[in-house]
Amino acid sequence: MENRHSRHGSRGFTLIELMIVIAVLGILASVAIPQYTDYSSRARAAAAMSELAALKSSVVACATDLGTFTGCNTGTNGIPSTFTATKNVTGGFGITNGIIAATTGATSKTGTALTVTLTPSQTDGAANMVWTTSGTICNDTRGLRAGQGGCADAPATPPASGG
Repeated sequence: MENRHSRHGSRGFTLIELMIVIAVLGILASVAIPQYTDYSSRARAAAAMSELAALKSSVVACATDLGTFTGCNTGTNGIPSTFTATKNVTGGFGITNGIIAATTGATSKTGTALTVTLTPSQTDGAANMVWTTSGTICNDTRGLRAGQGGCADAPATPPASGG
């Protein structure tokens, strides 16, 4: 009498094969998920900067009219009194003497919302206004990197001392 299973060969995966596949998927997920959340947060930081660009234009118009940033505040001199929250700019909105502050949808690794402060400056006689970006949005791996969006460049690395 012939064995019924020997004719057809193996028909499926063993338990150990399934466990190996699950382990590999777990390792891939443990690497991919943090990378995706970092990427998603950086995208929100960049989008927040785009959404705040209209407010920068309002401050420029105000400073041109007044000849100074002093008095360019939320709700005065053509600057909007409110800012509709989005998934990228979630709140904390305000403009004082031309300085724009807001809370963004970008988050740190602990889940804390990153803040942004946009400070305008203009050298006497210069045609262009320069915006400096500061706040937690500039110093977190999940926000803007140094040199991006007006964030200060990273400090220069001192040369290694040779022996």
